Amino acid sequence: MTTATNDDTIVEPKPVLENALRNALATHARPKRPGPLSASLTHLWRAVSTFRHHPGQLLDMVLFPFVFLLVFTYLFGGAIDGSTTVYLQQFLPGILVQTVVMMSVYTGTALNTDITKGIFDRFRTLPFWQPATIVGSLLADMGRYIVALGLTIGLGMLLGFRPASVVGCIAAVAVLIVFAFGVSWIFTTLGVVAKSPSTVASTSMIVVFPLVFASNIFVPTASMPGWMAAFANANPMSHAATAARGLMHGTATAGQVAWALGLAAALVVVFAPLTMIAYRKRKDR
Repeated sequence: MTTATNDDTIVEPKPVLENALRNALATHARPKRPGPLSASLTHLWRAVSTFRHHPGQLLDMVLFPFVFLLVFTYLFGGAIDGSTTVYLQQFLPGILVQTVVMMSVYTGTALNTDITKGIFDRFRTLPFWQPATIVGSLLADMGRYIVALGLTIGLGMLLGFRPASVVGCIAAVAVLIVFAFGVSWIFTTLGVVAKSPSTVASTSMIVVFPLVFASNIFVPTASMPGWMAAFANANPMSHAATAARGLMHGTATAGQVAWALGLAAALVVVFAPLTMIAYRKRKDR
């Protein structure tokens, strides 16, 4: 490109060196692309920050198990076991299972909210490991599980629950967190494919409530009709509740714990790939 002055003299511009141009535009070295771990931890912090700005979730996390624990213990405890204290020993480990399973629905709902609000589209333009959005949310949920389980156990002990040991309680909490991690992948899959957060919430409840109530969480399976007892004995919720009861009362067998952990692993093996496949397909739309 040339320019002309007032005296019609043609002035040729000086060539711009590539290195000089780069130095003028770049003020510092380009940062490295974050790895999977770094990206997942970043999204974990994002999920925790979101929870901090929406404290209403704390009510669902704490109030829901508290209401169930109080109502069922004092309303049905005497009728089922003849004593609320006796019933509480069997019921509290079961309500812990219900608590973490209900809370795992939030993962799918939060993911679907990001998708429908357009945050998903912003994320996919950034150069990071894309599954980190899911993994980070799942890791953040583990913190919520620990808080909810700890508070529920504390209330249960105030009401008269007596575990065999502190170690057993910690082991039961660890098993339930692993179990909830496996269950979370079901709702994560649903969160990716559903059209709205309300669809995730309503569909999840349709799935969760039959599994929770048709189990040994609230009543022993021996009191059920044969066909329902067979379903309840095969129900993953029953296996998780049995493992939690055994660990908290010091009567757990290796088989009971293995069933709970094995079911969690099976859920991850099945639904984690389905989630990632659906995630990539939605990303390509």
